[in-house]
Amino acid sequence: MKQPDRYETLVRQYSEPLYWHIRRLVVCHEDAQDILQDTFSSMFLHLWQLKDPEKAKSWLYTVATNRAFRFLKRKAREIRCDDISEYLENQLAESEYVNYEKAANVDLHRAILRLPKMQQVVFHLRFFDEMEYEEISRVTGSSIDSLRVSYSLAKRKVTQFINEEQL
Repeated sequence: MKQPDRYETLVRQYSEPLYWHIRRLVVCHEDAQDILQDTFSSMFLHLWQLKDPEKAKSWLYTVATNRAFRFLKRKAREIRCDDISEYLENQLAESEYVNYEKAANVDLHRAILRLPKMQQVVFHLRFFDEMEYEEISRVTGSSIDSLRVSYSLAKRKVTQFINEEQL
């Protein structure tokens, strides 16, 4: 397959799932769009290096996740805060991303935003994107055992937060 055709195929295949992965991390639609565009620009420049098409998904998720984290780090410096989660929760309150008619949706997303970054990523990839641990390992560079622990801790923290919010 020619490079332009391969690029278009990957963009069609991964635009929506990558957008939602990024959006869950950065909350704001416009920021997610920018990061997605940046991810695909990087893919276009480095596509020739990607020999195994089976690794495209993991590679794209890795690039998107890293770019989202870099964006959040810059944003934290820009707004001069140590904990970006409060800023993101405020963004969530203004977002059309969450169905506010269902309080459980709001609580779920607020709980996830309070997790440490790695637990957020593992939770998103496992819970929302339904990735297997092997693929999450390729995305994060973490061992499968540590991912299982991270996911278990994240689930426990999310459940605890939601239970406390319902009291």
